[in-house]
Amino acid sequence: MLLPRRTSLKSSASSWTFRQTGPRTRTLRTQPRNDIHDHSEDQPYTPLRSSIATPRELVEYLNQFVVGQEQAKKVLSVAVFNHYNRVRANIASTEQDEYESFHEPPPDNSELPGVAAARLRPLRKRVTPMMSLRSREKLPLFEKSNVLVLGPTGSGKTLLARTLAKVLDVPFSISDATSFTQAGYVGEDVDMAIQRLVQAANWDPIRASTGIVYIDEIDKIARRSSSGSEGSRDVGGEGVQQALLRMLEGSVVTVQAKGGGAIDTPPPTDPTTRGGQRVPHIASAPKPDVYHIDTSNVLFILSGAFVGLENIVKQRIAKGSIGFTATLASDSTLPFFTSNRKVPHNPLDLVETSDLVKYGFIPEFIGRLPSITSLAPLTIPDLRQILTEVKGSLVSQYTSLFGYSGIEIRFTSAAIDEICKKAFDRGGGARGLRGIMEKLLLDPMYEAPGSAISHVLITADTVNGISPPVYWRRGQGMLFWQTWAKEEELYSQNKV
Repeated sequence: MLLPRRTSLKSSASSWTFRQTGPRTRTLRTQPRNDIHDHSEDQPYTPLRSSIATPRELVEYLNQFVVGQEQAKKVLSVAVFNHYNRVRANIASTEQDEYESFHEPPPDNSELPGVAAARLRPLRKRVTPMMSLRSREKLPLFEKSNVLVLGPTGSGKTLLARTLAKVLDVPFSISDATSFTQAGYVGEDVDMAIQRLVQAANWDPIRASTGIVYIDEIDKIARRSSSGSEGSRDVGGEGVQQALLRMLEGSVVTVQAKGGGAIDTPPPTDPTTRGGQRVPHIASAPKPDVYHIDTSNVLFILSGAFVGLENIVKQRIAKGSIGFTATLASDSTLPFFTSNRKVPHNPLDLVETSDLVKYGFIPEFIGRLPSITSLAPLTIPDLRQILTEVKGSLVSQYTSLFGYSGIEIRFTSAAIDEICKKAFDRGGGARGLRGIMEKLLLDPMYEAPGSAISHVLITADTVNGISPPVYWRRGQGMLFWQTWAKEEELYSQNKV
């Protein structure tokens, strides 16, 4: 049997199809024919595209630069991690509310006479809701937990903040509370902290609204005692606390944009123009642009030395007793009736809200700082690690500084021990180490550059002021290394 030619099939195809399937029904397309599905549009925009490091990863990074202070590192790492999880959750909840309000069904007016509900399907792609289908309950909005860091000077408060700023891919600004005053007085307003945050975000208000603000020396805005005349305003203390209240909790702060200052009208340069006459073709000065930053998603980290706060803690804990065998109050034991507990070495670990209120802060201000941590004073082993082991240690800094002049300097282990002991007795933490090093290396930094000196050795006698530093000229490197090796051998024998 021979099949007909293709042309005959083409001519009778339509009639054959009609007999087999009946009349066709034309369908309408509600979407464009070339509809390319873009999966990237299903995910709404969030300012936090990159993933934040876990608290353990943050602590491991901080350990490379900051010695000790394990509790403070945990608190700050967890606070930063939870803060940005909270930001993501709140953004997702907000977008879910917008999705539900947009896709709310129209009211049913079919019961009214002459009114029929129009069943129209929107020509818009359905946005995938961020909430899980298994959970029909609406997620609550998470409140942020600002952090207050207590610790003596030189314990690493500012270094912790700066190190976090390096590892986090978020805007981070550092401000000093000593220059803050109440609005309308000479000094900086508290809004300058948000303006520095916008500058750190490269003038991007969306990134700035999810950044971190670090305010140092917060103890300097404590309420002053009434030492002056009655009725005087504390514009640098309680006034600043009142100004920070709404900013800590979450408010919209208006900051000036980059280069938004008023433009002065230039003087007339045409010599034919008479004085006092209006200069033509000069536009009026434009109004400065402003940014409105919502601080609801901004994490605030406040820190200060709080000198004298430990005395308030001791007074609260030292509860006296009566009787012949009563325990008298003493500064050496804290707290007193804790026979079954380990005695804490840092009184700031026992700080409560009432102690901070007694120190000079208003209760509303402290209530907005739910997370409080303290830094312990540095011990001698901690000072040794700062001097020799951490990244950017002082010994490596001074070694590189002498190396620029072609001079090699070495410190014996006994000399490093003596430097740490002096710094511990002197106080000041890591800043005390630098002061001792500057005084110790003053003569070598003055004598060695530009001379024939090529090697410098610092011993324990040099630190104690018994003998000057030992110098060697060029070509005496072998003698220099032999002397240093003998000192190290004696040090190891004395340690055993």
